[in-house]
Amino acid sequence: MGNKTGGMRADASASRILLVEDEDVTRENLASVLARAGHVVETASDGAAALSRIAEAEYDLVVTDLKMPGADGLAVLSAARKAHPETEVIILTGYATVETALSALKSGAYDYVTKPFNLDEVRVLVQRALEKTALKRENRRLRGELAQWTEWEGLIGASPAMREVFSLIDRVAETDATILLTGETGTGKELVARAIHKRSARREGPFVPVNCGALSEELLANELFGHEKDAFTGATSMKPGLFETASGGTLFLDEVSEMTPRMQIKFLRVLQEKAVYRVGGTRSIPTDVRVVSATNRDLGRAVANRLFRADLYYRLNVIRIHLPPLCDRRTDVPLLVAHFIGKYARAFGRKVEGIEADAMALLIEYDFPGNVRELENIVERAVALERGERLTVASLPPDLASLKVRTHRPAEKDLSRRKTLEEMERDAVEQALAETSFRRNAAAILLGIDRTTLWRKIKKYGIAMPEGVEEAASEE
Repeated sequence: MGNKTGGMRADASASRILLVEDEDVTRENLASVLARAGHVVETASDGAAALSRIAEAEYDLVVTDLKMPGADGLAVLSAARKAHPETEVIILTGYATVETALSALKSGAYDYVTKPFNLDEVRVLVQRALEKTALKRENRRLRGELAQWTEWEGLIGASPAMREVFSLIDRVAETDATILLTGETGTGKELVARAIHKRSARREGPFVPVNCGALSEELLANELFGHEKDAFTGATSMKPGLFETASGGTLFLDEVSEMTPRMQIKFLRVLQEKAVYRVGGTRSIPTDVRVVSATNRDLGRAVANRLFRADLYYRLNVIRIHLPPLCDRRTDVPLLVAHFIGKYARAFGRKVEGIEADAMALLIEYDFPGNVRELENIVERAVALERGERLTVASLPPDLASLKVRTHRPAEKDLSRRKTLEEMERDAVEQALAETSFRRNAAAILLGIDRTTLWRKIKKYGIAMPEGVEEAASEE
């Protein structure tokens, strides 16, 4: 047998708790306290009834007595975690021993409480456990949002700008057209090149990257074209170049704008003739590669200033894909943060599972001159140093809030006073709501927080919901 107890005002964001206790007075008192705290509480008077309820419904939290006739609290704990791994379980016991406590915790309980207990202390513990459950579900939603993009080899984003990039990758990958990738340093140009290769007919062939800006003219020529034996002092054997090594695959030329004028001529000749001459050689060697180039410079301006050959520019710029800077796709920041937290928590063996809303607001506000690469470095550092389960403002570089590298706000706004964290957080919440048509589930995912936390922020800042939207949002 069991019943449901609701608080004075239980909306769609209220937490659902299953309370399992065979002592009537204890069960009724605790159910009343939790209901007054705003939770929806269902009760069961024994373990068998609890197992039946767990099989039929999902709860945010299970609070169960340890010693009960029939199925005990450990059986309830096991069933709850097996049916819904994200649900936390608190054990109530009048038999407080080290053995029983360790057994419950080792089996996956969030915590245990000894009888007789203080009702206020239980209420606080319940709130903490519910926050952990919400954090797990928040991460599950973010992983679901991320899943649709992971096929692009680490490229993460749901913003219109990134969806256009993904669409272009899909459309051009199966062609053999020459592609020019443009965008600032750290925007992920090599990731895009690799994604194009993996989705192309050349996917079984090699992907060969080379940084044109890291090599002198002579070294770059030797790398790209190879050399014959005795072509120069030290050339004790023949060496094939990267055009030969990449045969049947893709050659990725990063920082192509850094080629010297003489190197540009040699490179253009290879593209036109589809053949190379090794350094010191006279024999033409056919090439079968797809060339993908990348630059963080404005090649059109470089051509106008006679710093880059126009004919080579037109050869490279058959299809152009521009990668936007991170400050132009701020709605992707929560997705990227969730991705990097998961990546480095696994790599470093940390228990970090999420990030506090005010820390996320700081990251969304920051302009990232180093783009995604800088964001990844910040999250990597934060996860490495963090000992808790969530990143906080204190986890981030101490000068992050005071740094500003671009002017992205309208000029008429007063920039003489920096925003407080609360103002930044309110702005982030309002922006997320506006961008998701005030759908709370979608806005929560965008911000990297759970729906309950978002609802508290809406109430805290007195954010007005458009007429009719509040009712619809509660039905999500």
